[in-house]
Amino acid sequence: MVVLEQILNVALTAAPWLLAGLLAAALIKALIPEAALLRWVGGQGLASVSRAAVMGAPLPLCSCGAIPTAFALHRGGAGRGPTTAFLIGTPGIGVDSIAITYALLGPFMLVARATGAVVTAIATGLLVTLADHAPRTRAAPSGHHEPERRVGKEAGCCQSHTCGTRPVAAGSDATTTQTSLSRRLRDGLRYAFADLLDDISRWLAAGLVIAGILMALVPPQALAEYGSGLPAMFLMATVGIPLYLCATAATPIAAGMLVAGVSPGTALVFLLAAPITSMATLAVMRKEMGTAVMVLYLLGILVSTVLVGLVADQTAQWLGIAPEAQVGATGELLPTWFEAIALAVLAALAITPLRRRVLF
Repeated sequence: MVVLEQILNVALTAAPWLLAGLLAAALIKALIPEAALLRWVGGQGLASVSRAAVMGAPLPLCSCGAIPTAFALHRGGAGRGPTTAFLIGTPGIGVDSIAITYALLGPFMLVARATGAVVTAIATGLLVTLADHAPRTRAAPSGHHEPERRVGKEAGCCQSHTCGTRPVAAGSDATTTQTSLSRRLRDGLRYAFADLLDDISRWLAAGLVIAGILMALVPPQALAEYGSGLPAMFLMATVGIPLYLCATAATPIAAGMLVAGVSPGTALVFLLAAPITSMATLAVMRKEMGTAVMVLYLLGILVSTVLVGLVADQTAQWLGIAPEAQVGATGELLPTWFEAIALAVLAALAITPLRRRVLF
C-alpha cells in the first residue's frame, strides 16, 4: 500500500510537467526544420561542435530517434565531431525531460543535468575529431533518406516511426505558408502526443514504479556509503551506457536513487549515461564511422559523465545544497486536483485506441 501511494505521488507530481514538456516538443518539432539544423552544425572545430551540442539539446529525441537525424547530417556534410555532439546532446536532455527533471529532481539537478549533457556532448565531439584523418563513409545519394530510417528501425530501439523523422522541405511557396504552418503544428502535436508518448510511456511507467519502490522500501541513507565516489560513478556509467532508456523515463529512477541515499553526482552519471547512448547507437556508429570513432565516443562519454558527476557532488557540497531535499518539491506548487486532471489526460493519451478515436 505504501509503495502504491509513493508511485501515485510521483506520477501526480510528474504529470503536469510532462504534458508541458510534450507540448514544447510538439512546437519544436513543428517549427525547426532539419535543413536549418544542417546549416547550424556545418563545419569543423570547437564552434561547430558546440553549436551541434547546444542545438541538439532541446530536441525531443531518444538515443535511437537521434540516429537517423544525426547521420543524415553527417552524410550531408557535417563533420564527425559535430555529428557526435548532436548524437549525444539530443537524447541527453530535451524539453520534455527538462520539465520532468524540474518537477521530480528540483532546480539543482536540472541545471546539473542540462550542463552535463552539453559538456559531455562537446567534450566527446572534440575527442572524436582526432579520428578525422580516417576516410569518411561514402555519402548516400542526394535526397535519399531510406538508409537512415532503416538504420534506426533495424536497431530495434524505437516502436514508432519517430526513428525516421523526415527533413522538412525547404522553399515553400508564400501562398501556402499558412497552410504549411497549420499542417506542421498538427504534425508536431501528433508527433509529441502520439509517436513520442508511445515511445516513452512503457519506460516511463517502469521508471515510476522503480522510483516508488525505492522511495517506499529503501531507508534514507541506505545507499549513501556505496552511492558516491569514483567506483559508484563508473558503475553507473558502465551500466547506463548499453541501456536504451530515454531521458524522461530515467528521471523518476534518479529521484528514487537520491531519496535512497545515492549522491547527486552518482545519480547524475546515470541520468546522462543511460539516455545518451545504447547498444543500437554503438552498432550504427561503428558501421557509419568506424571502430576508432566508436572507441573514442565510448571513452568520451565514460570519462565526461564521471567528471561531471564529481563536479556536481563537489558543487553541491560547496553551496550547501541537498538535492535529495528538492525531490518532488515542485509538487507543492500545483494543487492536487490539477495534478490529478493532468495525470488522467496523460493516461488517456497513452491508450492508443482511445487517443486515435478522440484526437489522432
